[in-house]
Amino acid sequence: MKITFIGFGNVGASLADHLQRVGHEVFLASSNPNSESVKKALTLNTAFKVMEPNNAVKNADIVFLATPYEANAEVLDAVAEEIKGKIIVDCTNPVGPDLNHGLNNVRSGAEEVQSLAPHSFVVKAFTIYGYENFQNNSYPTYNVKPVMMFCGDDEPSKQKVADLISQLEWDPLDVGGLPQALHLEHMTLLWVRMVRVNGASPNMVWAALKR
Repeated sequence: MKITFIGFGNVGASLADHLQRVGHEVFLASSNPNSESVKKALTLNTAFKVMEPNNAVKNADIVFLATPYEANAEVLDAVAEEIKGKIIVDCTNPVGPDLNHGLNNVRSGAEEVQSLAPHSFVVKAFTIYGYENFQNNSYPTYNVKPVMMFCGDDEPSKQKVADLISQLEWDPLDVGGLPQALHLEHMTLLWVRMVRVNGASPNMVWAALKR
């Protein structure tokens, strides 16, 4: 599968690395192949292919959006035509002052992404932890896999994202339609407050136990 990353910082580059290593063709969308962010990502995995954003999105089967949330409108507008009909995996989180929800708890960031790309299929995923668990999600002393919750309104798109989640050794848990993204974004804030503010270990994930 061809997967394009718009945004490849700590979260995006880690996910891109693992997806390439399980057999996918990964593109970094960048108008400047010599940028520091591109160079840093390539030190992680030299197999990444750097491509101008419009072509990178046009050629993709799935697009991962892993930019700072504030950049979403600009980057999506720049590829508005190419992203039509594409699955967008929204890895972004609207974070406001004092680690509150950046959209005042009224609407999820993923729903805003859907409004910015109305002819695409947005799936919220890879957001409920910090980057440490995207670099390494192995917890070998437990007999359950860490859970990755996701949501979206288009079932075929969610199934494709669930398959990627499974390939990366997470336990995929579909929590419903796209409005559920608001609650996933609050889970991210919970994790961030626990770890970044209160000093809990970043090597901490959720699990879904089924009887």
